[in-house]
Amino acid sequence: MVEIPDGHPRKASLMARQRMVEAARMGLLAESAMIAHGRGEAYDYLLGERTIESASRAISETAARLYEAQNPVISVNGNTVVLAGKDLVRLAAIIGCPIEVNLYYRTDERIGGLLSLLGEQREEVASDFAPSGWVGDWRNRVLSVPLLGSEPDGSISGLEGPRSLCCSDGIERADVVLVPLEDGDRCEALISLGKQVLVIDLNPLSRTARNATVTIVDEVSRAASELVKSASEAGSPTEWDNELCLREALSVISDAGSLI
Repeated sequence: MVEIPDGHPRKASLMARQRMVEAARMGLLAESAMIAHGRGEAYDYLLGERTIESASRAISETAARLYEAQNPVISVNGNTVVLAGKDLVRLAAIIGCPIEVNLYYRTDERIGGLLSLLGEQREEVASDFAPSGWVGDWRNRVLSVPLLGSEPDGSISGLEGPRSLCCSDGIERADVVLVPLEDGDRCEALISLGKQVLVIDLNPLSRTARNATVTIVDEVSRAASELVKSASEAGSPTEWDNELCLREALSVISDAGSLI
């Protein structure tokens, strides 16, 4: 990996980009993954590469809904595992839910590679210090997080082909699904099945952002880190107004033009 000076103002972003490049070389990402990442970076520039106030509220709401869910699940794709896998393992351990690898462009090789990487990340998190306030055996809790996706035995109604595949112990039975970086079709299908869909999406105009139950308009690694903090002190769900949240994010983006 290229050495980036600590003083570089965009070190975090450049390191994320380099992780994506390395993952692509390992065959973990779809060919379109870097395009999607670059599109997200453009929106993040306009947000000031920071977690805005409406995103902070959405993070708190997401944590509360995950905490109160009967069968929550975290659904991840390649970009998400590479950029935020360790924090999502932490979140899954705190909530007590599985992580399911579910890909738009599904191949057995990519599923296997991403599950292997998640396994390594799970071991690293298990060896880390427990989150502040955690009581109990943190290592055992982390290592007990199920990693699903290699043997899909369920389906998502409304989708066809490999995209419809999912796990019966994961997405199929879930009442609440956290889906960072999801595609619009799958988000709509999950909503139509009566599930709460909580998404992380830097584009507040995407179909995913507009159709989700709660949308966190933020970069995925920042949002995942903040979700870990919020989950440790989760409150109760509110009467969430997702449209208002998206309008506030769009206002921040439009105001970025005044900086020129």
